[in-house]
Amino acid sequence: MEILIDNGHGENTAGKRSPDGLHREYLWARMFAERLEKAIAAKLGSKCHAMRIVPESIDVSISERVRRVNAICKKLGAKNVLLISIHNNAAGDGSQWYGARGFSSHISLNASVRSQALATCITHAAHEEGIKTRKPKPEQWYWSQNLGICRDTNCAAVLTENLFQDNREDVALLHDEAFLEKLCYAYVKGIENYIKIYEP
Repeated sequence: MEILIDNGHGENTAGKRSPDGLHREYLWARMFAERLEKAIAAKLGSKCHAMRIVPESIDVSISERVRRVNAICKKLGAKNVLLISIHNNAAGDGSQWYGARGFSSHISLNASVRSQALATCITHAAHEEGIKTRKPKPEQWYWSQNLGICRDTNCAAVLTENLFQDNREDVALLHDEAFLEKLCYAYVKGIENYIKIYEP
């Protein structure tokens, strides 16, 4: 299984930071993507390979990111690929702190059953690790939206919102080593559980 990790926004993307400017989404996403890539190699290396699709520090268009993902899907087969796009959430425009908190997974409106399963596995694993999770309804572990990175890619795809960058408590957690370890473990466990469903 090829695990493709999308770092989200770039250093030139407007906004995308905490109100005090100390947290930058593009930096955090790249740090966590690298951490996740290493964790997958260490814990799931016999079953899958992980790689980041955006090595650049600048913003890369969704259309280009989709092209990169689909090229790999064409080479390996879409069923052998999955995509995780890593982001931080925000309740406002970044000018002030808000009360919204938590982790959530998002899929496209045209999402496949595999995308639904991937989102469910990751969010449920985060919940089991004691991470506050957000759901649209009690029985549904993911949100459905018109997301280009998930809509136009040919493999199972999920966009994750890793806490809120305009909530003080969430920002503190995003820079806490113990929390990062827990969050990374949740991703790896979620991916592992997904593979168990679909492995030959």
